[in-house]
Amino acid sequence: MATLHKPAIYLPEYIITLDDTLALARREFKDNPNLEKSIGLITNTGVKKRHIIQPIELATLHPGFGYRNAVFEYESKRLVPAVIEEALSHADITAKDVSAIIYVSCSGFLMPSLTAWLINKMGLPLNTVQIPIAQMGCAAGGAAINRAHDFIVAHPGSNVLIVSCEFCSLSYQPTDGDIGSLLSDGLFGDAITSAVVTARPGNGLELQNNSSYLIPETDEWIRYAVKDTGFHFRLDKRVPGTMRPLAPVMQAFAQTHGWDIDRLDHYIIHAGGPRILDDLCKFLGVPLESFSFSRDTLVNCGNIASSVVFEAYRRMHEAGGFKAGGKAVIAGFGPGIVAEMSLSQWH
Repeated sequence: MATLHKPAIYLPEYIITLDDTLALARREFKDNPNLEKSIGLITNTGVKKRHIIQPIELATLHPGFGYRNAVFEYESKRLVPAVIEEALSHADITAKDVSAIIYVSCSGFLMPSLTAWLINKMGLPLNTVQIPIAQMGCAAGGAAINRAHDFIVAHPGSNVLIVSCEFCSLSYQPTDGDIGSLLSDGLFGDAITSAVVTARPGNGLELQNNSSYLIPETDEWIRYAVKDTGFHFRLDKRVPGTMRPLAPVMQAFAQTHGWDIDRLDHYIIHAGGPRILDDLCKFLGVPLESFSFSRDTLVNCGNIASSVVFEAYRRMHEAGGFKAGGKAVIAGFGPGIVAEMSLSQWH
């Protein structure tokens, strides 16, 4: 048995609203032929506000990749420990009880991973297994949950700490004016989330089965072009159409567990954008309101990459939206294009 407990979240203090985003786009890209189409796409995302790690005046500058990565390191070390402490308290364990730590991020690079610093800083056992996941983008949240489940199956009685640290605003590129880049400028937000998976039952989702699936020949559709100036986000216009081939995969996965994907009680889905959510509802045959907590996350935080599934789960947890024995699916989507899926029940 593996239980995913209530996550903790930190949202940075600096907020950029939809109006701020549109004003910025019109000011910085006023002569760009893609501007008006991009503004329409940004407006249609439904994102009302996003939290960013720096004031917008600093976030839109580009002092160099080295400086930006230094901001990532400084802010993650400053902010992550408190989020972890809250997540540990939700699971009623301490740092000394952690057996493994899974750290995911696609917005900064550290070596050694932040996991080593956290073991030293927070007093985790020196034999804590470190599992950093750096190159799965938005899918990494689902992957972290699945790898935590696998670890507990392989190591009965263990506890796994998950940390997601996403400062997407540090990848803003003021010279990139293609439609995919402009859309991403109005879609992604920053967040830190943390959650604990324990081998004992608790007030949370009991993880029961997990699976991964990669859509063939789509590995160029979501990617980073890594240059001297850092990470340049590349998004293919075909990405929203990937829910059509993924829906039957999710259906087949649920059926291996004897469940019908369109009759589950709870859906915790990566909020990559409104069309992703709408299309998946359509192809799974579930009502639009089934993804309400994922939609709330998108509206109030934007796409916070690997942190989305944890924040959607936290919102559902706090709303008391779970029923005893309720069946749930968690699904994260990201570069590859890959889906990381988990079936669970509320305990």
